[in-house]
Amino acid sequence: MSMIIEGARVILPDRVAEVSVRVDGGRIAALDGPRDGAMRIDGRGLFLAPALVDVHGDAFERQIMPRPNVFFPLDGAVLETDRQLAANGIATAYHALTLSWEPGLRSVARGTSMVHALSRLSARMSVENRVQLRWETFCPEALPLIREAMAGPLGPSLAFNDHTSMILLDPEVPLQQRPFEQSPDFPISAWDHPVLLARMKSRANRCEITESEFADRLRAAWERRPEVPGWIAEAASAGRAAGAPMLSHDDTQLETRGYFRDLGARISEFPMTLAVARAAREAGDMIVFGAPNAVRGGSHIGSPGTAEMVSEGLCDILASDYHYPAMIEAVARLTAERRGPLHALWKLISTNPARASHLYDRGEIAPGQRADLVLLDWPEGSVPSVRMTMSNGRIAYAAMPSGIRADETPRHGLQTAGE
Repeated sequence: MSMIIEGARVILPDRVAEVSVRVDGGRIAALDGPRDGAMRIDGRGLFLAPALVDVHGDAFERQIMPRPNVFFPLDGAVLETDRQLAANGIATAYHALTLSWEPGLRSVARGTSMVHALSRLSARMSVENRVQLRWETFCPEALPLIREAMAGPLGPSLAFNDHTSMILLDPEVPLQQRPFEQSPDFPISAWDHPVLLARMKSRANRCEITESEFADRLRAAWERRPEVPGWIAEAASAGRAAGAPMLSHDDTQLETRGYFRDLGARISEFPMTLAVARAAREAGDMIVFGAPNAVRGGSHIGSPGTAEMVSEGLCDILASDYHYPAMIEAVARLTAERRGPLHALWKLISTNPARASHLYDRGEIAPGQRADLVLLDWPEGSVPSVRMTMSNGRIAYAAMPSGIRADETPRHGLQTAGE
């Protein structure tokens, strides 16, 4: 169906302007183009923007396990997640699927089921659901799934994580000063240290196993440490062969960023120090920070503040992390704080994540681009609200404010040509 959205303030690559946007065949056909034969969408009083591209979001876990160790059927959880994405203006989502040696929510078995469910349900999805293979590098059991996913239809990204070393880190070393994980003298905790015991207790509860069982699994994982570099090289080779975007997670050292950059991971995801962010910028890497950090006004674990990184030119991408609404809310707060012009800040959640993910067909409002669009009710000084999300030219979500009387003409609804 041909559609034309008119009357809205449109966030273009270089400015915000009131232009009409025509959609044909799933693509943006023209700006201020012909209106003939097109269904009209009234955007008066609203903003029209490129729909969001989320490179890292794990809020889907709340649908799978809404309470600790209370699991729901996967198909229903996936479909509900898709609805939440559409309602938050996200037209492309990379679900951060942790693949760990830990049992439970983040096990390889559950990750495999998630990959298969996303593939099986793709025809029923409102928006494009992809997967970030958030791989724990001490987990070689995940390598077959990584190879399978790379050859499959989900177009995954690959993120390198090492929470095993983080669990065992000497409590006297601040998390943000964690040495390079492959360092031969990496400082680990005494196994009976109260801090480590508390960490293991928390993890054991999440995995629904005893603390003793978790300690045994952690010891077994750590004993395989000499093999980790080989497993990383194998996974990176599969990622490069597939042309997949690759990321390293929670970098704390220049050596860490350089190690993964040399393997082809050109995205630094949530760097934990200013020095690493600056090194990533100098090397031309893309830098991701969490949108919740910007919304809340700082990091909950003491990492660099997203707003300050935006102001310093050290943030290219905002990810939902654990809260889908945070992406739009972050841009709203950054705009209110005058961290940059709106058209530039919006690129943090659209153009830049699309380009970092090798998706050159979306992320901006320009002729020829995919018609991935979001229509926003955004009164000055208030939080934006999504009124419509379009994915590949299809309306994935539409909502109107309540309180309209039956005898009133609805504003911001769909109108046929000639009305």
